[in-house]
Formats: sequence, structure tokens, C-alpha cells
Amino acid sequence: MNLLLDTHIWLWSVLEPERLGKHALRELKAAGNELWLSPVSTWEALLLHTKGKIHLGKDPAQWIERASGNFREAPLTHEIAIAAHGLRLLHADPADRFLAATAKVLGLTLVTADKKLLGLGEIATLANR
Repeated sequence: MNLLLDTHIWLWSVLEPERLGKHALRELKAAGNELWLSPVSTWEALLLHTKGKIHLGKDPAQWIERASGNFREAPLTHEIAIAAHGLRLLHADPADRFLAATAKVLGLTLVTADKKLLGLGEIATLANR
């Protein structure tokens, strides 16, 4: 399975692995699964660091490089931007729109704990359970 991690799942996997559900953790560690990360998650992590909500060390860029090293980088394309615009989401969070659209366009399963993204029907999701 090709798994795109929602930003919080990625951050939890590095900073607070105890927050990951057993099933989600098993899938993240499964040898046959490919893990993907969007540059949108990098942007979100840096915003959270700037706001003081998380701490990425003295050199956030170096932290990002280390923490994203084992992931395939999902591209951010015009096709994904158009798909993000067309998604029927209950909220307008641009990061969630881009992550959901990335999963949709690239055929990835979005790993998330966000109830607003689970069960959309337009994308495959894996709940943090």
C-alpha cells in the first residue's frame, strides 16, 4: 500500500509515536508499504515551529531533512492544485485540501486522525487506530 502521511501523523511518528494507533503503526512499519510525504507537510511543520507549537531544534531545515529522509516526496502539481480546489470538504484548510488532493491524484492512501478527512469517499484513507 502507498501511504501519504497527514502532517500530524508524520510529526507524531517522529516526536510522539505513542499517539499512533496500533493498526496505523503496523501499516507504517510494514515492509511492503511505501511511505510518502508532501512538501505541504514540511510547510505546516515549519509554521507550527514558528508559532511555538512544536520544537524542531535549532536548525528546523536540518530537522526536516532528517525526519523526511525515509519518505518518497509527493509532488505538488497543477493537477493536484486543481483537484484541491474541486474537493468537497467541510472545511477550507488549504493544507488538508492539498493533502487530500495529492492522495486522490496519485492514488495514495491518506493516513490521518482528522475526522473531516476520513470517509470522504473521494480518497482512500487509513484512520489512526
